[in-house]
Formats: sequence, C-alpha cells, structure tokens
Amino acid sequence: MTHLPDTTHTHGARVSTPVDAAHPLDPLTADEIAAAREVLAAAGLLGETVRVPQLLPVEPSKEEVAAWEPGASLDRRVVATLLDRATGAAAEAVVSVTRREVDRHEPLGTDRPPYGQPQYLFEEYDAAAEIAKASPEWRAAMRRRGLDDRVEHAFCAPLAPGFFGREDEVGRRVIRSLTFLRDHPDDSPWAHPVEGLIVHIDLTEGRVIRVEDDGDVPVPAASGDYSLAAQGPARTSLKPIEITQPEGPSFAVDGSEVTWENWRFRVGFNAREGLVLNTVTFRDGDEDRPVMHRGSVPEMVVPYGDTTPTRFWISYFDAGEYLLGKNANSLALGCDCLGVIHYFDGFVADDHGHPVKIPQVVCMHEEDYGILWKHTDLAGKAEVRRSRRLVISYFATIGNYDYGFFWYLYLDGTIQVEAKATGIVFAGAGVPGTANPHAPEIAPGVFTPVHQHLFCARLDMAVDGEDNTLHEVDVVGIPTGEDNPYGNAFTWRSTPLTRESEAARLAAPASGRVWEVASAHRCNHVGRPTAYHLVPQGGPVLMAQPESTVHGRATFATKHLWATAFDPAERFPAGDYPNAHAGGAGLPAWTAADRDLDGTDLVLWHVFGPTHVPRPEDWPIMPVDYSGFTLKPYGFLDRNPALDLPDGAASHCAPAAAEGGAGCGCGCGG
Repeated sequence: MTHLPDTTHTHGARVSTPVDAAHPLDPLTADEIAAAREVLAAAGLLGETVRVPQLLPVEPSKEEVAAWEPGASLDRRVVATLLDRATGAAAEAVVSVTRREVDRHEPLGTDRPPYGQPQYLFEEYDAAAEIAKASPEWRAAMRRRGLDDRVEHAFCAPLAPGFFGREDEVGRRVIRSLTFLRDHPDDSPWAHPVEGLIVHIDLTEGRVIRVEDDGDVPVPAASGDYSLAAQGPARTSLKPIEITQPEGPSFAVDGSEVTWENWRFRVGFNAREGLVLNTVTFRDGDEDRPVMHRGSVPEMVVPYGDTTPTRFWISYFDAGEYLLGKNANSLALGCDCLGVIHYFDGFVADDHGHPVKIPQVVCMHEEDYGILWKHTDLAGKAEVRRSRRLVISYFATIGNYDYGFFWYLYLDGTIQVEAKATGIVFAGAGVPGTANPHAPEIAPGVFTPVHQHLFCARLDMAVDGEDNTLHEVDVVGIPTGEDNPYGNAFTWRSTPLTRESEAARLAAPASGRVWEVASAHRCNHVGRPTAYHLVPQGGPVLMAQPESTVHGRATFATKHLWATAFDPAERFPAGDYPNAHAGGAGLPAWTAADRDLDGTDLVLWHVFGPTHVPRPEDWPIMPVDYSGFTLKPYGFLDRNPALDLPDGAASHCAPAAAEGGAGCGCGCGG
C-alpha cells in the first residue's frame, strides 16, 4: 500500500485533521505517535533493527470518559508492539505520551505455545519477495516450467501461513509466497498464477525454509486488465446524477464529535480496526439517550475451501495479521463518496514508528434513502416522508481484495452496518474445461477457490445505560388445538441469555430470530424495557471442520453471536496476535469464564459476511458483495421518532407534469 500525499480540499468537501487531542476518545494525532516513538527510543527500546508492527491507542476507561469535562487534562497512552527483525524477539510497550513515560514493557511469548506473531511489516513484503526470487530452488522451478524469461516481473505474494505445527515453522516468523506473472511492472498479477509453486520463508533468518514445486499446469495467458483503457470506449448512455445540498449538510462536526438530527457520536480511527464509532446517543425530547458506547469491526477471517497444496493453508486474518486501518485508502470525492462530504484524516505509525497521515480516510455524507413512511387515507390524501441516512465509511485494501465498511444512521433510530467486498478474487490455475469441486473455472484456465469473508463486529452496547439484559427472540407457530383453534395463530418466544455459555448462538432466518438488548432499569410508556434488536442476515458461519487448524484459530466465526461481560482487555475476537497462533485465543478463552450477563455491561460480537463461490461475472474484478446487519430500536422510543419530518411534497413535488414530463419527486424513487 502507498499512502497518498496531502491533497488540496476538493470543492464540496471539508476535512478534519486533528492536531492536538481535545477529548479522551479522539483518534491518535501525528504529534502523539511521534512522541510515543521518542519515548520508546529514549528508553532504549528502539534499536537499529527494532520495528513497530502495530501502534494503537489505549482506550480510556468508561469512568474517565464519563467524568471528563472540556478543558480537563488528558493522559493519552498508546500500546506499541515491538519486533526485533534480527532476532525475532517481540514485546509490548505501553507509553504515556502525556507524561512521556513507559508504563509497561513485557516480552511476548512468540516462541512458546500457543505462539502467535506480531502483525506483518510493510518492509517484510518486499523482503519476502527478494528472498523468494534469490532462492535457487525457486529459480529452478521457474526454469523447469519454462518461465525463466518471466522472472523479472514476477510477483511473489506475501501470505500469512496459518498454523500447522510443523517443526521448522512453530515459534518462527514465517510467511509463505505464491508466484504470479506480470507482462510489465504495472500489469495485474492475479490473472497469471503459477500453480503449485509455494515458497516457505523464515523472515528472521532471511532464508527459504523449503520450496514446493508440484505439477505442470500452464499459466493462464488472458489479460486480467480491468482498466477502462483495456475495455474500449466508455459507454455514453448513462446521464449525470447531481447531488446538491444548496444550504449545506444537516450535520455538524466539532473535532471528532458529530451531531446529525437526533444522533450524536464521536468518530475514531486506528491502525487495526479502522473506523470506530464512540458514545452513540439518540436524542429523545431534551435527553441524549445512550445506545452504544463503542462499535467497530475489529477482525475478519478469510478461510479457503481448497484442498490443493497451493491453498489448503490459506485463512487470512486481515485485521490481526495485516491491519485494516494501516491499509486504509485515501478516499476521493465523486468516486468513493458522492455529495456534500466531510472527511476525517487518519494517522497511523509506519514500520519504524513514525506517524503517517492517510488523508481523507473516513468519509461522511448524507444520502436520500427513499420513502420513510407513507399513507393514503380514505379521502385519497397522501402523507409521505422521505428517509435520509448519514453514512460514515472507509475502505481498506489487503492484497487482492478491497473492503468497504459503512455505518448508516437513520432518522427512525436504526443503525445499519454494511461491509462491501470487492477487488480481485484469488485465483489458481487448472486445465481448461476440467472440473474442480473446490474451485470453479471462471475464465479459461482460471480456477478460483471457494472461500468465506467472515467479519466480526464488536458492539459495546449501552441501551439507556450499562445495565443491559440479553434475550433471543423467535417467531413460533402454535399447534392447532385449544391455544390455536383456527390454525392461524402464531406468537413469539423470548429466551433470556443470562450467561456467556448460553449466548454463543446461531441465526435462524426461518424463525425470524433477533437478539434483544434491553435496559435493566428503564421502561417505555407501555411498561416494557427499552430495547434494541440486533437483526442478522444469517449466512453461513465457518465451514471448516472442527478438526481443522483454522477452526481453532477462528472459533469466533463458528457462531453468529457471542456475548461477553465487558472487559477492556477483550478487544479482538481471535486474540491479540492471531498470526501463526495455535488457536484457542479470544472469544473461546474469554467465554470459558461463563460470566453473568443479566443486568450488566455487555458486549455483543456479531459474525456476518459472504460465502463466495466465484462466478465468471466476478472476473477480472468483482462487483461489490454486500453483507451486514441492523440494530433496530424496539420499544426504545414511545412512538415513531420521525413524525415531525417536513412534508416532502412542499419542496420536492411539482404540479402534475405534462405527458412525458417529470412528476412528483417525493412519493416515488424508493
């Protein structure tokens, strides 16, 4: 990934670039990252060969956030992962950039079970390619395949190795490399896989552990160029759509705090999770009522269902191994975001711990979303109100795939989270016209393995406070009989989930299953606890078998829902260091304590995402695959909170149009 330089603000866009933190939940600033590096260096913890794979903010306690007042002092802290590339030794250090002190420094047990390695450095990607290409075994394999004249532009992809207990890999900093060909330096390599050639690399020793060279499948020759220049003239049939807000947007931004209609929240961003929403509240009358303390998507796993030696080991943890936020894109007005935009810049640490600015990393704008509510009465009079949503989003590119993470806030109190998966499907090669039960052929000789993109959202709920309860609600039929004499009746069943052991759940779309987070102390005007429902989409969970190593490493992905009692140390569902980890960390370890969930500060972990059986239409670049969930108010409010919206007819509806002309702009289009 290459970070873009600072850009001139585009017309119609505003940008927030934090200079000094003004609130405990503000994202890290460039000055704070630089100060952290200075403190680490002064303490002798940044030697010549020491790098910084990950640097994150230490979240302030909820008590600190609640007690803080504007102008009060802040103790801003970071946690840095340190890696000595010469020895492989790794450690964690907690630094107060306010007090300029190292609060804690301790080694990581990367050489002891259950192992686990720090996240990959950008410089290790180049190092892995150089090691692979310098290997006599790799060169011999290329020569044997008749590809020795293609070596110069070959791309050796750096890929996380998984964990398989191999004696020459456990406790070591290992990366695997698959080879792809390019016709020129700017060519897309993913269309030209060299099937069966795998290089296993020890990054600390800078050497090849072994090379596997299996088979003689021809390399697919067809171009994977998806640029407009390669497709011929652009179509001219699409007419422009202009998004204008002549009076400006309806939101207001003050540092990291955003207010929009009844919503108030703070935008966060860090190198691992990317976008974070903090202290989300919804205004009801003159009261800002809490809904969620913190929301993010801190992990995802991409397990492949192929059995070939080339890919059976693939199961990427794109946050825990590669860092989603560090790989975030700088967004462009009119392409990534459309309309009147506000951007937030982000800052992350590079491999040496220096601050790097990602300009315009988070995009925020309003969207019209069709009809919110409508009714035509018996006299023929129609009342229509249009829906609108606030969109907060970012995109990250991890190798061949691009992921967009979108948070939508609606006027009726609904929150929606949507992940958009696009980019280029990971391809292997095969004999054209043959069948592979694990990888369909989507272009001549291009076989793309079945795989999953399983995201995990962490939702630190606070529905009217931190004392919440959790229920599973299903719609159920009633057997014909005394309770259902006509056979038409059905009802709902609410099952309390009072302990962590009870709260590892699967979705059930056939019964309309939702999970209800309710206040333990507050009721609405019909005497029921105020609540929000988590409404899942309910796709497949992890398809790998329990005996597989990925099942142990990604146990979080075996359920749609987990719930835990809040613990500030529990941030990442696969554990802090899933790279080359033997498994068992994160949610399965935490929930073994079987803590009480009844009337407590609870966190929901929701797994969602597409299971991908690739198709020809996904090539050479994949249209967006959408997945997500909603958080919907259920008795949180006493009535529809959008009754006071202005009548759209007053400003959007013209008189009846002549035949062939434009009609009403409020009752149509959604």
